[in-house]
Amino acid sequence: MHSRKHGKHGSHKPPRKKHVWMAYEKDETEKLISKLAKDGNSSAVIGTILRDQYGIPDVRVFGLRVRKIAEKETGEQMMEDMYNLMVNAVNLHRHMDENKGDAKAKHGLELLESKIRRLGKYYAREGKLPKGWKYSIDEAKLLVK
Repeated sequence: MHSRKHGKHGSHKPPRKKHVWMAYEKDETEKLISKLAKDGNSSAVIGTILRDQYGIPDVRVFGLRVRKIAEKETGEQMMEDMYNLMVNAVNLHRHMDENKGDAKAKHGLELLESKIRRLGKYYAREGKLPKGWKYSIDEAKLLVK
């Protein structure tokens, strides 16, 4: 987003199809996702476990979404992307307290906080955050601890 790269314009993912070597069906995969969500795993970790331990490379071939099943199972809305950005921001603030002259880190922090605010606006529009939500590093520090 904030780099001079051109993205992945020319690349396309291969078409989604169920591979012949996959041993699990849709209902079994859904039960696995709900079991892993009950154990407290995030959706990213669930996807990695499904890929590495169960041989399910992509649950979307079944028309499933890991986050939707996990949210339904745990009853809470997970915003992992926002949480991970806030963890990075808190760590960068800690670094900036110790290294006041680090100009590159300061610029990176500005870009990171810009991403957090942009994502916050999106989640507020979607109703996952309150309408007047504002980012502050003090609240992020409380949330991350």
